[in-house]
Amino acid sequence: MIGFLIGRFQPFHLGHLEAIKFALSKVEHLHVGIGSSNKSHEKRNPFTADERKKMILSSIDDKLKKNLSIHYIPDVDDHSKWTHLVDELIPEYDVVFSNDDFTHELYGKRGKSIIPVELKSRSDLSGTNIRNLISTDQDWKQFLPSGTIDVLSEIDPKKRLSDL
Repeated sequence: MIGFLIGRFQPFHLGHLEAIKFALSKVEHLHVGIGSSNKSHEKRNPFTADERKKMILSSIDDKLKKNLSIHYIPDVDDHSKWTHLVDELIPEYDVVFSNDDFTHELYGKRGKSIIPVELKSRSDLSGTNIRNLISTDQDWKQFLPSGTIDVLSEIDPKKRLSDL
């Protein structure tokens, strides 16, 4: 079975890592979609798609990488067309992994199988919270895998966020 999981990964945090591990425990191959791939250097989307891909790949061990592929999924102005765009970009998938109600609704209308992903420590493990912690010089590294910390250290995330 082949799965699909999408996220913005702004930045890629421990919750995202757990979601990928969970999905890979259910399928042989997982397509990971980097959502809003056409957006960066914005308050809600400060990191580029390439930076986010690097965060993911540097945070996952080689054994898991063998069963994973990463795809850029841009935003489109029409939500009803979005799932069809995903189908054009991703060759084949049997099940969608998501914790987002809107994603469930969109794929449910198309009859796609959906497996909910449990969110752990949602208040801490959210991109918004982590970006706020970075901006205010608080302890943000505890919520990120080491690969993401390394990528963010290269780009000076506080400066990036303050420039927005």
